[in-house]
Amino acid sequence: MESKNITTSEKLDEAIYDKYIKPTQRKRKPCVGTEFELPVVNLSGEAVDFNIVHAVTDEFVLHFAFDRLSRDEDGFIYAAESSQTGDILSYDCSYNTLELSFGTKDDIHEVDRLFRQYYTFLQSLLGQYGHTLTGMGVNPHYAVNRSEPIHNGRYRMLLHHLKSYDKYGDAIPFHHNPNFGLFSCAAQVQLDVEEAALPEVFNTFTKLEPLKSVLFANSLWGDRHELLCGRDLFWRNSLHGLNRHNVDMYNVSFTSSGDVLSYIKSMSIYCVEKDGKYINFRPTPLEDYFSTGSMEGEYFAEGGYHSIRFSPEMEDLKYLRSFKFEDLTYRGTVEFRSVCTQPVRDLMSVAAFHTGLMENLPALSERLEADTALYHKGYNPTELRQLLNRRAFPSFLKKSEVSSLLTDVLDLSAQGLKGRNLGEESYLSPLYERAETLISPARKMAEGLDNGIPLASFIKDYAEL
Repeated sequence: MESKNITTSEKLDEAIYDKYIKPTQRKRKPCVGTEFELPVVNLSGEAVDFNIVHAVTDEFVLHFAFDRLSRDEDGFIYAAESSQTGDILSYDCSYNTLELSFGTKDDIHEVDRLFRQYYTFLQSLLGQYGHTLTGMGVNPHYAVNRSEPIHNGRYRMLLHHLKSYDKYGDAIPFHHNPNFGLFSCAAQVQLDVEEAALPEVFNTFTKLEPLKSVLFANSLWGDRHELLCGRDLFWRNSLHGLNRHNVDMYNVSFTSSGDVLSYIKSMSIYCVEKDGKYINFRPTPLEDYFSTGSMEGEYFAEGGYHSIRFSPEMEDLKYLRSFKFEDLTYRGTVEFRSVCTQPVRDLMSVAAFHTGLMENLPALSERLEADTALYHKGYNPTELRQLLNRRAFPSFLKKSEVSSLLTDVLDLSAQGLKGRNLGEESYLSPLYERAETLISPARKMAEGLDNGIPLASFIKDYAEL
């Protein structure tokens, strides 16, 4: 038995290495990958009309000649890709969230140019039907929208899995919104990374997370608007967070790519696809999953869920889902996932911020290592981000010092962008004001709502390009 376990563990190490570490051994390219999730909003205050969404999608696909189509079980398009640009229009979990993803681009200007074309076209059509896209990390009408996933195997499985949290008692402090994937929205960036830089990337950007909350929080949550970045809570206190190593930040210090491999190995897997069936099961640490001969799960068929036993295979590793703030992908990239969707006119600031800092990583590491505005006060990065996600600014921090640190970080990003010699540093402009005032989009919105500004005003404001 011991020999079998060692063999399985070694095979798992090799599989993780091949999938995640090996792609980082190629030379890093100065390219940018971006994904923007945008809430769809019915301006009447009622639920999003999916018939309108489908009609707009059809017109978009025809107008821009997106030729690779994916359809749900009812025949509606939920994803469309351009074979020429690699750009994708899709719906994330439900038809209440539209996502624009861009094929690898050499510079942020090209992303901006294409985004403006797509967004202007979509807004023009949606506006004819009393709908709009907007730039918020939580759909402002989440409570009235249809809470149903896209009708396909993957999204049905995902929502069913998240709804099964009540089987786990009080294993973690679960929240009661397992449908959060149907209304939460992020702005994500993928950047190439080389193996030797992995420890520094994860260690440094983990330290940066509290500051990113101050700049980018935009998912207001709670009756009293006490959480500025509710998205963190959604993942952490859902079934995805049963194993804390699948969510949030890295509370370890990496010294090698081997450490990164070991961390991935400590994550849990919760779904696979076998014979065309999506199967979900109790989140299980990878080593336990692959060392067992048989697993029990459930799948959907003929209108109901059925139990099934299956044998894990090493190829199932492709179904591992990580929800880390900084996530190593099979593409040899790091995906930055902790930023809420921003007001639309500021979306490119997310790509610019991360791109510039990756270009200036040693200087960023040095600045954060020397920092005393946030650190050396008895709190780790995770604790600091959770505190800075809230309306009440921590009393042990000095606002002027945090503001100065944020400005320094933005300057480092600007320097990195200037080194690319593409003029992309202009996209950082809105962040300097946020650094000076410590007012994120969510804080601005919370204070405005408290002072009687209607939600509709923010929906319109955050939708402007």
